Amino acid sequence: MNGMSERGDNPAAIPAIPQDVQGDGRWMSQHNRFVADTKDKEPDVLFVGDSLIQLMHQFEIWRELFSPLHALNFGIGGDATQHVLWRLQNGELENIRPKVIVLWAGTNNHGHTAEQVADGIEAIVRLLNQRQPQAHVIVLGLLPRGKEPNPLRVKNARVNELMQARVLTLGRTCFLDVDPGFVGPDGTLSHQDLYDYLHLSRQAYARVCKLIHTCVVQLLGEAARNP
Repeated sequence: MNGMSERGDNPAAIPAIPQDVQGDGRWMSQHNRFVADTKDKEPDVLFVGDSLIQLMHQFEIWRELFSPLHALNFGIGGDATQHVLWRLQNGELENIRPKVIVLWAGTNNHGHTAEQVADGIEAIVRLLNQRQPQAHVIVLGLLPRGKEPNPLRVKNARVNELMQARVLTLGRTCFLDVDPGFVGPDGTLSHQDLYDYLHLSRQAYARVCKLIHTCVVQLLGEAARNP
């Protein structure tokens, strides 16, 4: 990691519980449910991240592609890297030994620089490498967001550049670009792909999940050959 996170002043790389703005305790309830899931399920594949992971579970493509692979979905809407980090440090990696872990987080790190976000993702990967050394980790690239070109798109693209380089220094980790070309020639995103210009439609999930599935199956094959 760069000097910022080594000094311990990068909020994207410091485990944190999000503020319970609504006051209904939903985030902690979801986390506790995930911790309970680790005690009675034996996933070969673990998905962890924000709403882009969470919502994947609600579409038929999940049941078609990932349920047969014994996959668990630990996605929570709104999570930034520091929230995922806290969850994984506090029970969500106990009792399970997945062969592949798919990580998708960082687009919700508002107010953090691209370098800070990359540090946060790297901190998660290092924790996964430490706690689940048998697992292959797939870091999914951040998607473009917003109908028109905007600073968050630029930031997400920079995070992807940084992570593509950093995974080369991390154990059993790869970077996967899952953008099939959502940005049109005129620079806009279609609501048919990202219905609110952030979250994926059914048809977009079908395209993205096929890319993820191909990579996951390949890594599961490697794990079977080299247990």
